[in-house]
Amino acid sequence: MFQKAIVRIPCRNFAKGITTQSLGAPDYDTMLAQHTTYTETLKSLGLTVEVLEAEEAYPDAHFVEDTAVVFPEAAVITNPGADARKGEEVTIEKALTAHRPIEKITAPGTVDGGDILMVGRHFFIGVSDRTNDEGAAQLGAIVTRHGYTWSAVPVAAGLHFKSSVNYVGKNTLLVTETFQDRSELEGYTLLVLDPEEEYAGNTLLINDTLIMPKGYPKTRAKLEALELPIVEIDTSETRKMDGGLTCLSLRF
Repeated sequence: MFQKAIVRIPCRNFAKGITTQSLGAPDYDTMLAQHTTYTETLKSLGLTVEVLEAEEAYPDAHFVEDTAVVFPEAAVITNPGADARKGEEVTIEKALTAHRPIEKITAPGTVDGGDILMVGRHFFIGVSDRTNDEGAAQLGAIVTRHGYTWSAVPVAAGLHFKSSVNYVGKNTLLVTETFQDRSELEGYTLLVLDPEEEYAGNTLLINDTLIMPKGYPKTRAKLEALELPIVEIDTSETRKMDGGLTCLSLRF
């Protein structure tokens, strides 16, 4: 069960962050309102939320998940795969030092937290444009020392592994069609997303409640079969910047 979360207020120039989307110009005031709703939702589910100040020098810094991988025994500070994001991890390390022993990914290894999915005692490590083989091996060695298993999974499409695969409880993974036949996911029940609702694959499980992006009725119908509470949140501005629900917080 998660007890704490760390989030960061989006900075005023967040629209200058890295994105591949062409969904229109993001609006700062709407982004702030949606981020506040996200933070309040985490609190309503029993989490104590630490809110970090905006980082004006880093437009993507509110995507805090990419800067660390946190599990009960340690916090691993990543080396972000995009050059423009290197440096975001400095203030995250300061925040996490109060909660966990710190370990680090070092160059030439790169890791983005959005590529890392922890399910029970196993880590899926997506190898993507942001997480390279060396970074995956370093993280794998760290979690192995702490008694976990891990597997590397190639990410052929989508920014991060968790853009396409997320754990939604009850031994079930929510996946895009690209991942439905991956051998690394054997042993799990797979809920396969309709192609037009792939963005909803980034659904977040918090203490037996599912938080999903608003406006994806086919995905909601699939998730309702799990008989877990579901909360929908509008993520329109986050989506414009290639972000999703998982990347907006560090949960532990």
